[in-house]
Amino acid sequence: MGGDTGSAVTMKTLAERLGVSVTTISNAYSKPDRLSADLREQILAEAKAIGYCGPSAAGRALRSGRTDVCGFLFGGQIAEAFADPYTVAFLAGLSETVERFGASVLLLRAPADGEESEAQLLQRAAIDAIVTCSASSDHPGTEVLAARGVRVVGAQDSESGDWVTINDTKAGRLVGKHLARLGHRRIVVVVPGDTPDDGVAELPADGSACSRFAAERIRGLREKLPDASFTVVSAGWKPKQAGRLAAAHALDQQDRPTAIVAISDALALGVLDAARERGLVPGRDISIVGFDDIPDAGFVGLTTVRQPITDKGRLAGRLAMDPDYPQRRITLPIELVVRSSTGPAPRM
Repeated sequence: MGGDTGSAVTMKTLAERLGVSVTTISNAYSKPDRLSADLREQILAEAKAIGYCGPSAAGRALRSGRTDVCGFLFGGQIAEAFADPYTVAFLAGLSETVERFGASVLLLRAPADGEESEAQLLQRAAIDAIVTCSASSDHPGTEVLAARGVRVVGAQDSESGDWVTINDTKAGRLVGKHLARLGHRRIVVVVPGDTPDDGVAELPADGSACSRFAAERIRGLREKLPDASFTVVSAGWKPKQAGRLAAAHALDQQDRPTAIVAISDALALGVLDAARERGLVPGRDISIVGFDDIPDAGFVGLTTVRQPITDKGRLAGRLAMDPDYPQRRITLPIELVVRSSTGPAPRM
């Protein structure tokens, strides 16, 4: 039966050559338990001989109304996601749950300047659900996705939609209360963000120019440190490099801070590098705090606010893939983990 048919090879072509129904061919690929082992082997052997590569994934999705794909929308370029331990841990949990539902995760990038809008990118995405790093309402294309039946799950709370998050204001309060007890009054907060050509930007101290989760953490900090002076610094989006550059800017000032709060542990690792490069001992000469409690935080002795990152990803995946899961808005517990990177404010 082998040989080239000389024209486009389809499922119907294969069925006619073997004298079976198109449904039988389809079952050989998607429901092999419905066929005998001998018949399936015969179908696959003939398919290989005539160059048939299997049913079209697009066609199968069109017929079933499902793609078995969950999108993950990262807030920046995809390459940056793999430089952020928080995102890696979140993706591990998300992928674990999505795979349990027989689906895969598709990473969706934010558009670059001059490209089509984010809304257009999302509208073209062949997905059953999408998880975003921010609130679902923050993205212009999510309303269109929801209208066509795509489940949308945010990693921050919002007035509408499904989400799994932590209380970021409370996280800031935990850090602020800790630093207040230690006598700190000059605080620098390091956040991710766009920067001018010189690589460092000082932002409004109230966090109004920051992303929402950063602004809420800053608000909590300020509530517990009402008499402290605050400077908010950004040095780009690559976490460790940005933390190092922002901290260098702060520590090289004549009136340097007594504490630096990095809005994530990934940034805090760079802050630690900058402090040590200047001969400063964390916890004695300068206090350094992060958020998240990524694995490296314990190794370097970083004081931080712990959140269950991988569990957060798992639950986001459950909300995305299981429309019958009863709890659609979830706030996870957090705790302050005090390590050697913080201590009493030094006398200057």
